[in-house]
Amino acid sequence: MERPALEFNLPDTHEEGKLYVVDSLNNLNKLNVCPAESQRSLDEEENTGGTGESMAGINARNQCLFFVTFILTLTISLALVSFVIFLIFQTRNEVDQISSRLLSEKKNIEELKKLNNIILKHLNQSRIKE
Repeated sequence: MERPALEFNLPDTHEEGKLYVVDSLNNLNKLNVCPAESQRSLDEEENTGGTGESMAGINARNQCLFFVTFILTLTISLALVSFVIFLIFQTRNEVDQISSRLLSEKKNIEELKKLNNIILKHLNQSRIKE
């Protein structure tokens, strides 16, 4: 399905006017045929002469940016993991200290209970004797 060529009867104009009309028709054709993304790449190709140098530069820049972001993310993740491990060890040490204190307090409480029982027995015996 071929489109019929657009024919215009242009009056005799200067060469600059003809170029302007042709450029306008080309731009209109690009807008109608190409979506915005491909239009941008076509414009870039026209600016670089179609060599693709800008695309290679953009790809290299994107890859470099990706790797820098990736390395930065890994570094931050490593720092966070290290901090979490440090907090785990600190918490473990604190829990160990608290548990050892609780055990010593438990022993003290048991000793006090024994002393209390001994005192109660002694008091009970002394009352019985009186």
